[in-house]
Amino acid sequence: MSRDIIFTPLKFRNLTVKNRIFRSSVSGRLDQYDGSGTQARINWELKFAKGGAGAIISSFVPVSIEGRILPNFATIHSDASIPFWKELAKQVHRHHCKYILQLSHCGRQRDIGGIENIGRKPLSSTNQTEAVHGLSCQSMTRRQIEEVIRQFADGARRTQEAGIDGIELHACHGYLITQFLSSGINDRQDEYGGSLENRARFLLDIIRAIRKKVGRDFHLQVKINGTDYNNAVFFWHKRGNMIDETIQICKWLEREGVDAIHVSTGSFFPHPLSPAGDFPLEELSHTYGSMLSWGKSAFRNYLMFRFSLLRPLFLLLWNRIKKGKIEGINLSDSKRIKDTVRIPVLCTGGFQTASFIRQVIDGHLCDGVTITRSLIANPDLPKMFEQGKNRPDRPCTYCNKCLVNILEHPIGCYDLSRYDGNYKKMMDEIMSVFTPSEFSGKGAVR
Repeated sequence: MSRDIIFTPLKFRNLTVKNRIFRSSVSGRLDQYDGSGTQARINWELKFAKGGAGAIISSFVPVSIEGRILPNFATIHSDASIPFWKELAKQVHRHHCKYILQLSHCGRQRDIGGIENIGRKPLSSTNQTEAVHGLSCQSMTRRQIEEVIRQFADGARRTQEAGIDGIELHACHGYLITQFLSSGINDRQDEYGGSLENRARFLLDIIRAIRKKVGRDFHLQVKINGTDYNNAVFFWHKRGNMIDETIQICKWLEREGVDAIHVSTGSFFPHPLSPAGDFPLEELSHTYGSMLSWGKSAFRNYLMFRFSLLRPLFLLLWNRIKKGKIEGINLSDSKRIKDTVRIPVLCTGGFQTASFIRQVIDGHLCDGVTITRSLIANPDLPKMFEQGKNRPDRPCTYCNKCLVNILEHPIGCYDLSRYDGNYKKMMDEIMSVFTPSEFSGKGAVR
């Protein structure tokens, strides 16, 4: 019998992953307010390492306090963070799982800035307020651009020193790098705006600075929108980058020594197509209040989430471009990119069916799949596939309740139907990451 393609190792230039299933980036408020990591974060990542994932892509890890989306996310903004990330990587490696750190900066898409950022406008490629939540920002000066590039390079150096297997640059979903890349957001008139080449300059400068710090043999991949769909909710906005522009960017990334492309979609987050599925307004009405003091449009949104009579108006806009298919939603863009570059291509988008994953890899639509929600629902999904199961008995329902709860609550599966309606059982599972409770590694961040 031929070997199952799902469990055939994926070889990058300087990294080999034991199978084709990656736990994709998923954030959650599991850490200290100051950005130091906790045992809960380690416990969370170990769920997926033990479950058989070939590699884990970390949560959104800010390269500066100014660049975080929310408080209580572990950062890599100082050398003091290295011992924590070193301990996390060591424990993940015990399960023959690779660990890739996602270096990130929110830019204007700062949902809750924290006390350190009160009164400080987020940095961006533009002065234009973000559309969905009304998050204000300031267009970065040349000096600020150079400082953020240095922060990314320093974050990469710390990652390498921590013994982590590689880095991923978060260049999609509307965060800072997207704000430079996207024609729907970037309105600069200098060398970082205008043409596609100019808009890509910020990302390429980051990559060059990183390579100077860590060399060319340290794994570096980029997560990017195949298509921006910047006008997905508000049709009168610019549409942003299309797949042909992204293909050109990917060619430049390959030329600069990037080791893999990770394909997603959406120039803001959450987005109707990322993550695709339901948008649970009832649950969001209980957590969205945290954003009222940060976004100029947050009160408008809160009213539509809070009052059932107004929800159809929001959903009319939100569901305007919804597609029926969720599993493999980004495969058409992934295929276009894979046909163009020689480096491996990863694709995200609701995967949880073994036969379908085999089909898309064998069909050269991508080289590996990255999974978030389906692994939150079933952390041992890779082991299920290895044992011959095609799909979990209780698959992810794409309800996205895990997403809307992270504004205030720990990350986890909040779909009560998957626990037979037993709320205590659900809470026990979500809170299980807090046991054991204390990170005792030598040199732990305090």
